[in-house]
Amino acid sequence: MLFNSLEFIFRFLPIFLIIYYLTPARFRQIPIFIGSIVFYAIGAGYMAIAMVVLTIFNYLLGKVVFSGPGASAYSSRRRALIGAVGIDAGALVLCKILAAHMPGFALPLGFSFYIFKMISYQVDLYRGDIPRRPTLMDTAVYFAIFTQVTQGPIMRYNAGGFETQERKVTLKAIGDGAFFFVMGLGMKVLLADKLSILWNEIQKIGFESISTPLAWMGAVGYSLQLYMDFWGYSLMAAGIGMMLGFHFVINFLHPYWGCGIADFYRRWHVTLGAWFRDYVYIPLGGSREGTLRTIRNLLIVWALTGLWHGGTINFILWGLVLALLIIWEKFVVARVLDAAPIIGHLHVWILIPLTWVIFAIPNLSDLGVYYTRLFPFFREGINVNPGDFTKYLRIYAPFLAASMILCVPRSYRFLVEHRRAIPIVILMAVVFWLSVYQIVIAASNPFMYFSF
Repeated sequence: MLFNSLEFIFRFLPIFLIIYYLTPARFRQIPIFIGSIVFYAIGAGYMAIAMVVLTIFNYLLGKVVFSGPGASAYSSRRRALIGAVGIDAGALVLCKILAAHMPGFALPLGFSFYIFKMISYQVDLYRGDIPRRPTLMDTAVYFAIFTQVTQGPIMRYNAGGFETQERKVTLKAIGDGAFFFVMGLGMKVLLADKLSILWNEIQKIGFESISTPLAWMGAVGYSLQLYMDFWGYSLMAAGIGMMLGFHFVINFLHPYWGCGIADFYRRWHVTLGAWFRDYVYIPLGGSREGTLRTIRNLLIVWALTGLWHGGTINFILWGLVLALLIIWEKFVVARVLDAAPIIGHLHVWILIPLTWVIFAIPNLSDLGVYYTRLFPFFREGINVNPGDFTKYLRIYAPFLAASMILCVPRSYRFLVEHRRAIPIVILMAVVFWLSVYQIVIAASNPFMYFSF
């Protein structure tokens, strides 16, 4: 079941919210957990059992890892932490390998996201960042909550309001949550799904048969498609969370307005970047131990980031290319970027679409062909099907333009700041029903990050 499906919008969500609001506040963890397991089981089938088993396993070991008053001996806590993290990470690596190399094996829905939450939970218990030992129900809700289980965001237990007494539901929060849900739905259905057709058309034509202008439009279109898709999901998830009384979760901070590749990824999928920073980069030493170790740590983090996204070679290559670009910015051109921020913006607007091409094309041979179309210096490229760019630009220009406008922080902030104004309310109603219409006439496309 998808957030952008009629089943979710008109059946699951209304029924769940009615039950949730009618439940006394002190018992609302129960409908969240049951509803989340039902939601996950509809999408992942029997793998919901695996989630329940991992939840119980992490809760039991977490009782030993916990560092609060009455905690176990240091050695027992450390062994429990190593065991929990080792099994969680091992399960993730094993499933990634099987998904990449065993035909017919699909990675369990959202597996990477809730495994990362489990690892952060254990480490935070060990560090003492969670002051009160969580109950089994609190732990289960944190791992399984349906707003985050499939694509994140990767919230921390102590920062997400997962303890019952921290959560209040107000009419204002419900209205704001509905606004963000509809905005995200529109980004997904009206923009990302339309731009996905452009990329599919380019694949059908064949990379060897597209002109250079169309190749660049495809790279930009795929970049915006991925952004509208994942940002749209994040807004929908945050909106539903607000309807349940949780805090708004910021997972994107206008990354295409960043001043360089490193800044882009501080703004893109914020909770994932923070996870790798806090649980991998800083424990490795971060940037505190000299240039060579900093470079080593960046390479490790970005190689792991690539592997997290998938087990094929293009994801590893994508991660390492980003690491090299960040190293270049940090150690070679840092002063230039500080003196002329426009160069950092150009890095984002030109280099990021080029790296997304690596992300999008798993076959290295096909990837090479696509780059010869982007840069036709040694092979024919710009003159291949010279009319194709104009043809597809006429079709997709409105979706590209709307997505680019939303990339500008001021445009998004205007909508958010005036979300209770009558014209914006009417606009959101139109967006909602147009999205529903598009869902009815076309098969719902899964969110792109479901595969991770």
